[in-house]
Amino acid sequence: MPAAIQIADLSKRFGATQALAGVDLCVPEGTVLGLLGPNGAGKTTLVRILATLLQADAGEARVGGFDVRTQAHQVRELIGLTGQYASVDEKLTGRENLILIARLLGFSRADARDRTRSLLEQFHLLDAAHRAAKTYSGGMRRRLDLAASLVGRPRILFLDEPTTGLDPRARLDLWQLVRGLVGEGTTVLLTTQYLDEADALANEIAIIDQGRVIASGTAQSLKARVGHRNLEVVVRERDDIARVAAWVSRITGRPADIKGQRVSAPAADPEHLPALVRALDEAGVPVDELALRGASLDDVFLSLTGRRAGPGPDDAEESA
Repeated sequence: MPAAIQIADLSKRFGATQALAGVDLCVPEGTVLGLLGPNGAGKTTLVRILATLLQADAGEARVGGFDVRTQAHQVRELIGLTGQYASVDEKLTGRENLILIARLLGFSRADARDRTRSLLEQFHLLDAAHRAAKTYSGGMRRRLDLAASLVGRPRILFLDEPTTGLDPRARLDLWQLVRGLVGEGTTVLLTTQYLDEADALANEIAIIDQGRVIASGTAQSLKARVGHRNLEVVVRERDDIARVAAWVSRITGRPADIKGQRVSAPAADPEHLPALVRALDEAGVPVDELALRGASLDDVFLSLTGRRAGPGPDDAEESA
């Protein structure tokens, strides 16, 4: 399958900070690459270079077969970009925003109106098309922002943490839109710190830390690298959390992790599950959920970076 994005030994420094330290990546056409990494790992820097908004210090990057440094104009004709923050004009209506972008891209007045109506319908914004963007909810703004990036029918789309700040329903709606675009042949590079998002959308995942790609592959292959399963229990009564955590630690031989009323620990032996069931039953402790689960992307992320993923500002240039 031809490569939509090809990156070789890409480097970028901001003062004393090495934002990218020799990145190599390949994204086949019509697929989604999920780019994961902790805050400041280099994700946004990489997207800005690929979108021709920033020049690398060294290395090569080609988008749609064009060099991002020497053929920036050709690259811009192929791509769409949705950044971490909405880029639409809040004083304009949804319709006016899209028509403005279409006209800037060279659409005739009639074609601009047609394209705008099509996108407003596709993104379920027709009823709000006459309202100023500043009156839109967060989910509506993100949909309008994504629609704006698609006015020119880009072959390659960069989504830089597109669902940050959205409620669960709006996130699921945006996921469905992305799946539809990929189904029509669009290539997507998605940066995210929501691991369930990468798991749900990405054909391949690359984990970047300290400016380097430290692991890549399908979600399943990355999970297999961790190797362990997790024993998880959701405790019904908060007063029981401490003793359930103690049982989980004793049975698995590993420290228990407590998040709210969920207690978990890596479990090497499938017999750990019935052992915990017996302990809970003998003590008469009620639970709402009990399971032995395979490794998650969160486990992969933690094992490779030593940190858990979480939303927040990214990358050195924002503070350089």
